[in-house]
Amino acid sequence: MDVEQLRLGAVVETKKAHPCGGTRWEIVRTGADLKIRCLTCGRVVLMPPDELIRRARRIAEGE
Repeated sequence: MDVEQLRLGAVVETKKAHPCGGTRWEIVRTGADLKIRCLTCGRVVLMPPDELIRRARRIAEGE
């Protein structure tokens, strides 16, 4: 997985579930930090791109 794949609107599936039970996150802002939103509960989290790459299982491009 590359930083180039982390585009606005991409859906990322994480290895570990959020406390709400969701594992799918949408990228809503890019830059030095990525703003991602849980698709289950709507919680918004900021994290560096390298940390998101480490936590991601795959990127669901077409969803």
